[in-house]
Amino acid sequence: MPIAVDIDVTPARRKMPVGELAERVGITPANPAVLKNGRAKAVRFTTLAALCEVLECRPGDLPRRETGDTADSGRS
Repeated sequence: MPIAVDIDVTPARRKMPVGELAERVGITPANPAVLKNGRAKAVRFTTLAALCEVLECRPGDLPRRETGDTADSGRS
């Protein structure tokens, strides 16, 4: 049950480039891609809180559960 973070949809609605999001949150530019693609093993609550503050959203607005073939891709 992989979890991905909708890190591209919410910033796009606010016309914020992902690089700017990373800078404002205090994470590296590579981290949004790791979150988005479901490759993150964990997310600190401080990072989630910072993302929500910058994006003006709730913690539950960002993560989503991937199902079906999407969840199995890249696994052996």
